[in-house]
Amino acid sequence: MSKDFAGLTAIVTGAGSGIGLEVARKLNDQGAKVFGFDLRAGDLEQVATFIECDISNPESVKKAFAEFANQSKTLDILINNASAINLTPTEATPAKRFDLMFDVNVRGTFLTSQAAIPHLRESAKAGRNPHILTLSPPLSMKAKWFQHHVAYTMAKY
Repeated sequence: MSKDFAGLTAIVTGAGSGIGLEVARKLNDQGAKVFGFDLRAGDLEQVATFIECDISNPESVKKAFAEFANQSKTLDILINNASAINLTPTEATPAKRFDLMFDVNVRGTFLTSQAAIPHLRESAKAGRNPHILTLSPPLSMKAKWFQHHVAYTMAKY
């Protein structure tokens, strides 16, 4: 990241591990105040303020954003990173796993974006430049992305 994020506030979903933790770490290193939403803190508390959140649950999202609002007056960046993944062939993908991927990857992204918009709107009114970034694999309709794990591909698209 080449931009200086000093003075900006970010929420990163799925920040307890993997890509989300690295994004939170980089934002923190660049001077941002980072809030990490996840089911578990993992190593997150070293680089961000952890807020427990099941992004697929509207009440959990509402509670997490209320906790966020108690700790921060602004929100400049929402990074929708949280994801459920299951790279199984279509015939081997249980419906329960399919539902989880859609609950997290689609519904969760919608719920966190919806909850963030009022905070981002306030940031814009204050002359800031707020953004929502949603992480996804390459958006390609090539058969290779669908043939081996269509449920995950559909959920991420």
